[in-house]
Amino acid sequence: MPTAAAVIIGDEILSGKFADENGPFLVARLRALGCDLRRLVTIGDTVGDIADEVARCAAAHDHVVTTGGVGPTHDDRTLEGVAAAFGVPLQERPELVALLDRYGLPRSETNLRMATVPVGAELVLTERSSFPVVRVRNVWVFPGVPGLFRAKFEEVAPAFAGEQVTCVRLRVDGPETDIAAALAAGAGEHPRVAIGSYPRYETDHYVIVTLESRDLAALERAVSALMSALGARRADG
Repeated sequence: MPTAAAVIIGDEILSGKFADENGPFLVARLRALGCDLRRLVTIGDTVGDIADEVARCAAAHDHVVTTGGVGPTHDDRTLEGVAAAFGVPLQERPELVALLDRYGLPRSETNLRMATVPVGAELVLTERSSFPVVRVRNVWVFPGVPGLFRAKFEEVAPAFAGEQVTCVRLRVDGPETDIAAALAAGAGEHPRVAIGSYPRYETDHYVIVTLESRDLAALERAVSALMSALGARRADG
């Protein structure tokens, strides 16, 4: 199944001036697409940090999604960082310059930053695109503005699709310490099912146990076994 890493870029996120909306969106959207998000990290607008993180993620995942730092201002450094991650220079692309002209943006030094991308970058256009998504090898470079990011991601979302995961939630009344041994045994007996345990301390003390798999038959066997072993009931309807 495809794997992904998400790199949220922006000093404004780390400083708390703005809350990150793109990370939570990607968590849910990639899950729905059947793509396993394995890493989610927030870093600042420093070329070296961007290059290091992108290189690390690109080597370990099928897809890397970056958000932020692709505008015309001095602190938009993402494309420089991605270029550095792969050891390639930047180049001005005439197709992007033409788009600046089409939208009435002057060819100023700052605006031309948006037309300058790493050598070898692919400009991904779809029927819905007004401006391409930049892809450098397995790294997809998106804007950071949440509404714009979501719209651009949906244009290329099929590229991330895999087999969807099914999740079942069980509720067990009582403390996690009472069920730890049974959970460990269940995990060993059902290796194709990922089992998680999440205590809740609300008006009642209980544990939500999640079981996840792409193998529906294996999932149902694990659910039946754990419901019996834990005295659990389904918590997902």
